[in-house]
Amino acid sequence: MLRLKATQATPEHRAPVSQGRTLGERRGVVTALLVAALAILVAASLLLGTSLGGTSIAPSDTLRYLRVAVLGGEIDRAEVPQYQIVWQIRAPRVLLAAVVGAALAASGAVIQAVVRNVLADPFLLGVSSGASVGAVSVSLSLSGFGALGLAAFAAASSTILVMAGAFLGALMASALAWGIATHGRAGASPIRLVLTGVVIAAGLQALMSVLIYAVPDTESTATVLFWTMGSFGAAAWTPLLPVSIVVVISLTMFRLHASTLDILAQGDETAAALGVAPGASRARLFAMVSLAAAAATATSGAVGFVGLIIPHIARMLVGASHRRVLLVAPLLGALLMVWVDVAARGLFPPRELPLSAITALVGVPVFIVLLRHRGRVLGA
Repeated sequence: MLRLKATQATPEHRAPVSQGRTLGERRGVVTALLVAALAILVAASLLLGTSLGGTSIAPSDTLRYLRVAVLGGEIDRAEVPQYQIVWQIRAPRVLLAAVVGAALAASGAVIQAVVRNVLADPFLLGVSSGASVGAVSVSLSLSGFGALGLAAFAAASSTILVMAGAFLGALMASALAWGIATHGRAGASPIRLVLTGVVIAAGLQALMSVLIYAVPDTESTATVLFWTMGSFGAAAWTPLLPVSIVVVISLTMFRLHASTLDILAQGDETAAALGVAPGASRARLFAMVSLAAAAATATSGAVGFVGLIIPHIARMLVGASHRRVLLVAPLLGALLMVWVDVAARGLFPPRELPLSAITALVGVPVFIVLLRHRGRVLGA
């Protein structure tokens, strides 16, 4: 009986394993091909995004100017204005758009797993509101420097100081949300994090409104309001390097915690049974998301829908495994934001549209389509 039972069971048990391995191999191949295709599209978009604008420049000339700037060389004196547009204005702006898009998309995928809420995005942590309050506070302070005879200092350092204030404000808001959510015996449960983030964001938005009203001149108010809706107008090489370093480190850490994210997405009881401490893991990931989202928000302002929509599209393409999602989502986010920036500065030149206006126009219909086809996943 024992031999007969073993002989009958063997084929039945081997088939699913073989099929599972085949499915995993197929998904791995699809993911590799998709990543390669997206990387090519991102590279091409970076080149085209640098070429397009109020003054269109041929992609071949753009590539030549970039090669001269990086490797050295000579250009004609008549080409200097176009060279400066490419290297000093558009190149850092397009690269910053790609970095911010990658950061927001990856952060959205991570925070959705951490709080087990498919409708979550990085701004759920109060990052956007905290960054806005920080930026407005610095702008308000700089506007008062003129009365102290420090107008030249304020004008020269305004961009860097506003970004620094936004970064610190975003981190402080995240720390405040985490501190309140973890207070008490219940700990940092997903529902406590969600509710705390929503309340903190609402309170900071109210504070931001008061601060904007207190800014004495309308030009500063308009600048701050435009910044809070998202813009890459302040992009430059100086802030690009530190932001890129923070984002690259964050993306690397996200990937290293991919298996932990898969386990946390299944619930705290499952995580504890598999040897993963939900509270400690959630705290580490919360800090990583806060850092990445704060760096992105401090340089671009508030950009909605990227962290909400892109993770769902990535899961539709490669499945729910975060090891694959965190490869595809950053590339999709970078691709989206490069073209959003092109549209922002190209639709109504010389004026620029706020980034959040364009991402909302794109994100709302995409979300409706996702809701129709993936209603059960999105809680419909």
